Parts: sequence; C-alpha cells; structure tokens
Amino acid sequence: MKNFIFAIALLLATSFANAQIQLVREKRVQSFSAQTKSANDIFDRSINSPKSALFSDDGRKLYIYSLEGGQTVVYQWPSLQKIKVIDHLFTARNQNLFQNGEQTVFNYPFYKSNPANPSGLNYFRGKPVEMTLSHEGRYLWITYYRRDYDTSAQSPSAVAIVDTNTDEIVRVMPTGPIPKYVAISPDGRSAAITHWGDNTVALIDISSRSPSDFKYTQLLAVEKQISQADKGGTDRDATCGFCLRGTVFSPDSRLLFVARMGGGGIAGFDLSQNKYLGTITNVRSTPRHLLISPDQRKLISSSNVSGYVSVFDLNQLTNELMNADGKRIRGSSPREISVGLGARTIEIEPSGRYVYVAVNNDTKVVAVDIETSKVVAEVKVDPFPVGLAISKDGSYIAVTSQGHAGRGGGNAVNIIRVVR
Repeated sequence: MKNFIFAIALLLATSFANAQIQLVREKRVQSFSAQTKSANDIFDRSINSPKSALFSDDGRKLYIYSLEGGQTVVYQWPSLQKIKVIDHLFTARNQNLFQNGEQTVFNYPFYKSNPANPSGLNYFRGKPVEMTLSHEGRYLWITYYRRDYDTSAQSPSAVAIVDTNTDEIVRVMPTGPIPKYVAISPDGRSAAITHWGDNTVALIDISSRSPSDFKYTQLLAVEKQISQADKGGTDRDATCGFCLRGTVFSPDSRLLFVARMGGGGIAGFDLSQNKYLGTITNVRSTPRHLLISPDQRKLISSSNVSGYVSVFDLNQLTNELMNADGKRIRGSSPREISVGLGARTIEIEPSGRYVYVAVNNDTKVVAVDIETSKVVAEVKVDPFPVGLAISKDGSYIAVTSQGHAGRGGGNAVNIIRVVR
C-alpha cells in the first residue's frame, strides 16, 4: 500500500486555473527507507541532510551536497546513476591540497584546535553548504560551514575547489568564519566568499586558469566586522551579526550585492573602489537568496521568514546604492509575491520567465511568473526543502529536502518535471 501511495504521489501536482505550466514530482533519491520497490524511488545512504544541488555546465551531472555526511554526491543525469562521492575529509594523505600548508587568511585566529591532532589545523571534515561553477564549468567551488572540530564556528573555515573533469578536489583555501555562500563574477575574474559569521565578504582573484594561482585580494565589511572571540558556545544563527548570505555580482562585475538575513536589507559594494556603498532596507525581512534575471534588468530576492519573492529594478537599485553614502536607506519598493513561509533557494529558468522557489515550512516548490508577479504552479515535496537547481534545458528541477532532527522527513532529493 505504501508503495502504491508513493507511486501516486509522484504523479500528483497542484495546477492553477489557466496555468502556463505544471510541476510534477517524478523521481526521488532518499536515505530513509531501503524497502522501496519503485523504480522512481532510489535508496542511497549518501543522502545525509542534503543542503544544495547543482547541474554541471554540460548538463550531464547532478551534484548534491550532504551537509552532515561531509560529502558531495555526483549523479549522472538524467539516469541518476551514482558515479562518484567526493569526501570532504582531510588527513595526512591529502595535506598537499592546502597550498604551502596555508591555514588562515587575513590573519583570522583559530579559537579551537583539533583535539585529535592539536598541531593539525588542516585535519578536519568539512560540512559543505553551497556551490557554484567557474571557468566555463571546469571548477566546482564548495564552501564549508565549519571545520568539524570547530563546534562554535569561530575559527577559519575553508572552501574546496573541484576539477569537474575528474571530480577530484584540487585545492582547499582557508576562509573566514562560516562561509555560507560563494559567487563568481560574470567576467570570470573574481570569486566572492560571503561569511555568515562576521559581516564580511572576501574576494579572490581567479583570473588564472590554474587554481594554484588563485589568491585573496580584499576583505570587505558590511558596516563593521564583528569579533569571534566571544562566540564560543553560542547559537551562530543568533550571533552572526547581519548574517550575510545570498550574493551576486552586477552584470558588468563592478558591483556586488549581498543579502542581510539578520536585520534585513540588501547591501552593496563598488568593487572598482573596494567600497561599501550602503544598504537598501525596503525588502521583506530575512532576505536569503539573490539572483539577476537573464535580461539583466531585475534583481530578485527570496525572504525566508516572511515568505516573499521580491523583484527590483536593477538600474534603480544600483543608482540608489551608489548614492547611499554608506548608510541604510529605504529605497524604492520592489514588486512582491507571497509564496509561503520559509522561502529559501530561488532559481530562474533559462528563458527568464519563471522563478522556482523552495518553500521550506510549507514543504513545496512554487513557480512564479515574473512578468505577472503571480504564483502559477506548485507541488508538494519531502520535508523540508532548502536547495534547488534547474536542468540546463529548463525541463527539470532538483530539490533537496534537508529535514530537521525529531521532526521527520528530509534526507531526500526530489526530481520535478516541468510540464508546459
């Protein structure tokens, strides 16, 4: 009976009157039931608190981050055959990945040592959070929430760089505390590492084709960098300052926009001057994820707690930030679409018409028509969806359901077909 119910659920979708599209839950990879007998339900123990998803640039692979498992799982697309597991464990055998043994950057101190090897700060398991691609898809960037021995995430964490030709890590670079997000500039010359833990963004020169040449150039702060000295034993979601997360470059790579989940607002930097511009506050509370539309005219934001997607005129937002004089200003009102509580990751399809939203609290994925500012389709997924990626042809969505301890659900990746 359970298998029959699940098979029916895979075909269910919520459609709207006169909807342009439908969303159909078609397949799933999960780790909570080995008894499944459906060909569309794949059991894989490697799915352990999956945080984010990403399709390779050539569309042939799907990468899934297992946060608590400390691994990146690589599937062939569209067969979903598992072809690799990238393990984020660093021991004596792979210390060569830390170039010249580097342990820190910008003089970030370590407040915690590795109890198993006090002198081995680069001996750890990383907890992968977010990812992106650079160099026309050649390199996959993986930020680690923290080194596993750094329980309060006060000390430098790290970012791994994977060669997607081999799906092997080729370099690990230190970061500041809690690097939640990584973004690549459109001109391909810079990577921005956004630190949840201390109000800063670090810039890396990636203009070389070789990761061994990548180097940090600047540490920028939103208003003021905060110390980590007193953060031991605290809830880092409460002691994260402005809790910086979503990050995106302007189309000309000159400006950087950063979402402030703590306190609200979208901050801006002029990278040509390494200058903090100020913050636009007229956005729903807890902005989490930012993206720029394919036509380069709109900046789109998800707001987690309030459950909204906001659409800004990019030129207007840019002009307001350029004249903010380092202050918090209200700015012009965006278009707003209510999608449900817990609006997490957003992605826009190649045509630029639809934005898909992982809605955590309501355990669903929503499609928003950006031109009409309306929700046009939605589909239920496993609890609690957080990460989301769109296949290169726009026909499928991969959604990670991370789950919560003691609340059931999660530990699944749902594959949703877009029916037009």
